[in-house]
Amino acid sequence: MADRYSQVVNAPLVGTIAKQLGLPQPVSLDRYREGQPVVSGPVLYDGAPAGRLGKAIAGVLDSIKAERAGSEGKAKALVFDATGIADSTELVELQRFFYPAVGRLQRSGRVVVLGTPPEEAGSIPAHIAQRALEGFTRSLGKEIGGRGSTAQLVYVEPGAEDQLESTLRFLLSPKSAYVSGQVIRVGKGVAASPKIDWEQPLAGKVALVTGASRGIGAAIANTLARDGAEVVGLDIPQMSADLKAVTDAIGGRSVEIDITADEAPEVIASELSGGVDVVVHNAGVTKDRTIAKMPEERWEQLMEINLSSEERINDALLGKKLLNGNGRIVGVSSMAGIAGNNGQTNYASSKAGVIGMVEAMAPELAKRKATINAVAPGFIETQMTAAMPIGPREAGRRLSSLSQGGLPVDVAETIAWFASPASTGVNGNVVRVCGQSLLGA
Repeated sequence: MADRYSQVVNAPLVGTIAKQLGLPQPVSLDRYREGQPVVSGPVLYDGAPAGRLGKAIAGVLDSIKAERAGSEGKAKALVFDATGIADSTELVELQRFFYPAVGRLQRSGRVVVLGTPPEEAGSIPAHIAQRALEGFTRSLGKEIGGRGSTAQLVYVEPGAEDQLESTLRFLLSPKSAYVSGQVIRVGKGVAASPKIDWEQPLAGKVALVTGASRGIGAAIANTLARDGAEVVGLDIPQMSADLKAVTDAIGGRSVEIDITADEAPEVIASELSGGVDVVVHNAGVTKDRTIAKMPEERWEQLMEINLSSEERINDALLGKKLLNGNGRIVGVSSMAGIAGNNGQTNYASSKAGVIGMVEAMAPELAKRKATINAVAPGFIETQMTAAMPIGPREAGRRLSSLSQGGLPVDVAETIAWFASPASTGVNGNVVRVCGQSLLGA
């Protein structure tokens, strides 16, 4: 559904009035187009003294052929290595870099701050200072969001410097257009990092996408196929025509089954008997009612689709050792699973359960040289959100730093980053794709 408010409020005459009234004027976000560079403009990089990521950051910037920003002029991205900040007095290094630099940031710009996981910082003062980076980065994201720009914090585990490239590429690129205010952890890697064709990182890989017939699921299928994967799309038999249209267009194949059926895990395992590299649990439903009006059947139906079936599919694939080495499981949670939502006790419970699945399984999957992560979408422009009453719909769009809804491709691009064989150091993360929603932020 078109965002009429954004169209009107940015029109020449109305835009002037809107600015005077202090109304949100959402910026048209840069999104990825095939063939374009990772960063379309200069990158300004610096760090606090004693930072340990300088060599790794420089290597990534060289790899993506990024232009380095000079002492003057605009910059498309700002990157700051804060790993050298060892106590609260040294946090002033953030002010010293960003005070002159943030005004140079272009529209749809990127800010990435890199730190050390607080619990691994080596001392109590360093732990305190590294934890302070979260408040700084999230606040900066809200300050620059009106220009369509984003800010992220990446905690890089000591010894994981060689695992940074996949994450830094994603966060600097237009692929992360609707991701802001996030805290991401990069570890040492569950498997050896393979050589990557960055244009088709999933070439030769098999990816299962549930709920693939339309909306976010179709976008995920298309994006993974763009990155080279053979996509197995799954949906209920009632969506057969839509599912086939999606998979035929990308050269994939279809599986028509209700994932809550008793036989579903075995059927899926049989379809993937040759092994699978990426499993995306996207299928989900809403069955909204307040808990006082929630019959048991309504609760159970939703929980089966949104959570319990995913656990059984994981058990079947892992039990039969069908998840290949350096494999990926990706869940689709929701902002409701983080912040809760009126009338969605069942839905929020299921989506918080997806987060619990990531937390519980990450260590076990690491032992199997695989990873599990999740996305938590906020307001995404889909058929479901288009059917919402105008009040809640507009609130969903505007109550974020970017003051607009996201697109299905924004969720898909984040999943593609998780799915990349180069993201072997990204495990146990839940990343909100919400434009830095002010709810649960």
